[in-house]
Amino acid sequence: MQLSGNKGGAEILPASLMDLRRGDEAVLSEIDLPVEDARRLMELGFLPGARVVAGQSAPGGDPRVFQVDGSEIAVRRETARRLKIHHEGRLSRKA
Repeated sequence: MQLSGNKGGAEILPASLMDLRRGDEAVLSEIDLPVEDARRLMELGFLPGARVVAGQSAPGGDPRVFQVDGSEIAVRRETARRLKIHHEGRLSRKA
């Protein structure tokens, strides 16, 4: 399932959650996963337009923790690569 929150505009390759460093914040723009996987993540708050903050990662970097909709959720690297974010100017680092 591919869900997008884009409203049009120039074609720019979107970054993914894997491009965020700890403390970075971005807006989720697209979920490019099979329907059941996408649905489960959406139930957890990963919806197009949601703000996501990168948290800690396990040793070796997999899984990574992301804060979304008031919860901290661990996501495997391969899944995080398929959750696209869009840039609002620059990725912001949460203070």
